[in-house]
Amino acid sequence: MSARRHLILDELGLMPVWRTRQTGHETEPVPELTPATVAVTATGRVAVSEDRRSRVMQMDWASLRTAVPDCAACPLHATRTTTVFGTGDEQADWLCVGEAPGADEDIAGEPFVGQAGKLLDNLLAAISLKRGRNVYIANVVKCRPPGNRNPDANEMEQCEPYLARQISLIRPRLILALGKVAAQNLLQTEATIASLRGKVHDYSGIPVIVTYHPAYLLRTLPDKAKAWEDLCFAMRTMESLLKSAD
Repeated sequence: MSARRHLILDELGLMPVWRTRQTGHETEPVPELTPATVAVTATGRVAVSEDRRSRVMQMDWASLRTAVPDCAACPLHATRTTTVFGTGDEQADWLCVGEAPGADEDIAGEPFVGQAGKLLDNLLAAISLKRGRNVYIANVVKCRPPGNRNPDANEMEQCEPYLARQISLIRPRLILALGKVAAQNLLQTEATIASLRGKVHDYSGIPVIVTYHPAYLLRTLPDKAKAWEDLCFAMRTMESLLKSAD
């Protein structure tokens, strides 16, 4: 282990290094997200029209960056300061997906700033990754929910085409789902983080690994060790993907 990595892990409270057991994780296919086909669901939520989703899925990066700030598809547009599109390498192998912008992100217009962002940067550095270099960071929704609450089902549904298009443009080798909201949204499941960790899931043919949200780790320090296990698992998965591509 390099001296720099040792210092990073020590700062994160992850020394000595926890090592995960080699258990032969198996891929668990999960149904792909499908476009909504009706205007209103049985629960009264406004669904994404097939036409709107189709238009978004044909956009290039420039069109997408124009569409997101102009979006008024859900009530969040009325309370946001700015939209938070995403940031990083648009041809990245790694895609980190969080849940929603917070107060700091709503001002800065960039995902994962503030203390949670610093922790995410440190976690990435511990596995030799850096924001903007072979890493892209985005959220499930592009506007801050008032009071930093979790986005509701309708808000996530209206924003889903934007994230789906970002993923299809980036074509990452691996998605790291940060927290319950991101994991449940990407995988279309209500399963717990505990049951989703340590496995390779699938989003439209792209492997997905689930771990804790950095904001949660700031409140629950003992689970940093579990997050480190998840990152080690993600590294091994990426190494396997790169080898199979050779």
